[in-house]
Amino acid sequence: MNEIVHVAVAVIRKANDDGGFNYFLTKRLEEAHQGGKWEFPGGKVEKNETVAQALARELKEEVAIDVLSCQPLIKVEHTYRSKEGGDGKVKNVLLDVFIVDNFIGEPSAQEGQGQGWYALNEFEQLDFPEANKVIIDKLLENSL
Repeated sequence: MNEIVHVAVAVIRKANDDGGFNYFLTKRLEEAHQGGKWEFPGGKVEKNETVAQALARELKEEVAIDVLSCQPLIKVEHTYRSKEGGDGKVKNVLLDVFIVDNFIGEPSAQEGQGQGWYALNEFEQLDFPEANKVIIDKLLENSL
């Protein structure tokens, strides 16, 4: 049986001049799983850590912000199947996704990855990991 990787994910947003929101995204390093794709920041929930603790820790480490509060958005379960070499490897992920719009600091990628603020209508021009598409659909559905 394959292990499930539990990940705390942040949809970091701020209001823009058009009455909507811009979202802070980072681009995965090329050598990482799903390398070169844009994503919502976050990371693995460690043993003996709550999802909220993991989210706060990961955002401090990855994008240098302190979360003051957040609200749950969606949980996403997804299985990635390896296409390389037909080795049949799978990676199961559980994404615990939160809206983060109350934080201290200006998000800035701390691990050498790409970064940027994007409006929802710009997402179609970006390449995201498959599991993130459910998050984007939820944002579009609710115009969040």
